[in-house]
Order: sequence, then structure tokens, then C-alpha cells
Amino acid sequence: MTATLPNIIDLTLKELQQAMSLLGEPSFRATQVHQWLFSHSASSFDDMTTLSLALRKKLSVTYSIHHAEVIDQLESLEDNSDNPTKKILLKLPDNETVESVLIASSGRRTACVSSQVGCPFQCHFCATGTMGFRRNLSAGEITGQLYALNEMVAAKEPGATITNIVFMGMGEPLLNSDNVIEAILTLSSRNYSFCLSQKKITISTVGVIPEIQRLGKSGMKTKLAVSLHTADQQKRESLMPLAARQYPLNELSKSLAEYTALTGTPVTIVYMLLRGINDSLDDAKQLVRFSRSFLCKINLIDYNSIINIRFNPVYDATRELFQRYLFDSGLHVTIRKSYGTTINAACGQLATTRYADPQ
Repeated sequence: MTATLPNIIDLTLKELQQAMSLLGEPSFRATQVHQWLFSHSASSFDDMTTLSLALRKKLSVTYSIHHAEVIDQLESLEDNSDNPTKKILLKLPDNETVESVLIASSGRRTACVSSQVGCPFQCHFCATGTMGFRRNLSAGEITGQLYALNEMVAAKEPGATITNIVFMGMGEPLLNSDNVIEAILTLSSRNYSFCLSQKKITISTVGVIPEIQRLGKSGMKTKLAVSLHTADQQKRESLMPLAARQYPLNELSKSLAEYTALTGTPVTIVYMLLRGINDSLDDAKQLVRFSRSFLCKINLIDYNSIINIRFNPVYDATRELFQRYLFDSGLHVTIRKSYGTTINAACGQLATTRYADPQ
């Protein structure tokens, strides 16, 4: 049985430079190969016509090229919208699968991408957590999701492209920081056929403090969103036990204050309202106290129904009272509409059924 050659798409630009050196080639060849892979979506080394035949031959016997494959897609038309939310299922070269979502609204086309197969944090309200953790995605697999979604946009609207990217899909992006950052550099700063300002890219985290500190010092211009969901440590441990215990709220607050001081940009605090759990006036007061120590805005979202996970969304009147208290306390508050709930594409709903917990 012939062993499968390593997938060259999994290599970072730095790793490509090392690979070129081992092949006796100058380092600038790595930039050319990288551009062919990620700007031109080359599926064969023969396509890389700026490379010599000899180099193409060396590459073809050393590496393979395997892009992620879209094997399923669903769409859901939202109220008062002509643009459906689309969810795609991608099969990776090792037969693992991930989901990604395209959300089109009000002139924006947002790609929601995954960073891991599954997630190790297993938050109790999130379908991805029921999968357990399989592995990190490579930088190439992360960008592959964006390119697949962008092709869908261009097919419907020639000349149109993705306008925003959010790392809010499957997995915890800051547990895969190296590959997430490498993917962002490819998508934002290398002047490829797709290039988007880092200011249009949001990284969402449950609060991985060391990596928040790293981002703050990195000079990157991406936005940061923190999935908080309660400002009560005991409640947070009941909802998000692994994340809350490892990154307690008092330490998280300090790291966010440092982040906003370094970057000068606000953090988005994402707060999913769960009926009877985190929606009281006391919960709102705790959120105000937590949020006053750093520059932020609050994003309230509703719980989206997930099979076998027993939570309930709040009543409209409860949400309005909660929002009003935050607003009257001087916080910037928005209510985020959920898209794609009917196709399990909304916040917390992504999970490839292959590994979903049947219990």
C-alpha cells in the first residue's frame, strides 16, 4: 500500500520556505507556491507555470494537493431577506468534516468559519461541544472554508465577495492560534485574489487569557469577541466548566483591560440569554460591574434550540428589561439576530452529526 504524500496545503509560508530549502530551491519559490495554492487555488503542480518543470516534478513526488471538498449544503431564507443563509459541510483530506456558514444581510456577506474539528471546552449549551475534540485545522483548511463560501457568493453575484469573516464556527480559535493567525495573514495581507482588511475579521473566544494577551501585543487589527454568557463565576462554571475554571472571571477581566489598553479597540462581550439561568436583574447588574473595567460593547443573543440540549430562550419582555438596564447603565448594547436556525447554522448549533453525542 502506497503511503499518502503530505498535503502541501497544510504547510505555512514559513514551512514552505523550509521545504524549498530542503529541495535545494531559493526561498522566494515558497512565495510563488503559496500564491498558486491560495490565490489561484491550484489543484495540480502542473498548474504552477511560473515554476520550472524540474521543480514541479520535485514537488509532485514529495507532496500532494488536496483541497477541502464541499459534500453538502443547506440554506434557509430569513424573514424580510432575499439572501438565504447557507451552511456547507466540508470533507477534509483525512475524512474529518467541518461546517461553515455564509450569512448575507444588509449589504454584508459574512463568512463564519471553523478553527477545529469539534471543541475541547464542551460548553453545555453548544452542539459542537457534544462532538468532543478531534483535531486542529491547518491554516490551509481554515482558508479553504472561506474560499468555498466566496465561490458561492461569486456564483450568485458576479464580482461580489465576502465582506466580513468571523471565527465563530466549530472550535476555540485561540487554542489553534498559530494556524488562525497564519490563515488571517493569508486572507488579509498578502494581496491575493481575495484580500480583506483585518478590521473586518473577528476572532471569538471563551476567554483563553494567554492568547488574548498574545493578540493584544501582536499588532494585528482584528476584532475580539468574548463568549461570556454570565458574569457570575459559579454560574459560568456550571455552563462552561472547563473554560470558566481555567480562565476565571477576575483574571479574564484584567486581561481584557490590558487588551483594550494596548489596542485601543473595544471587545465585544457576547451574552447568550438563557431563560431562568442568566436573565435576571442581578445577572444584568453583575454584567455591568464586569464590563466597566475595560472598553467594550455588549452583544445579546438568544439561545438557539439544539436537539438533546435542554435550555430555553428568554421571553421578549425579559430580554427588553435586561437590555434596558444595561443601556441605562451606560453600556453600548445590541441584540444580535440569529441566522440559519432552521438549518442548525446559528450560534451554538454547528456540529457534524458523525460525532454528535446521541444522549
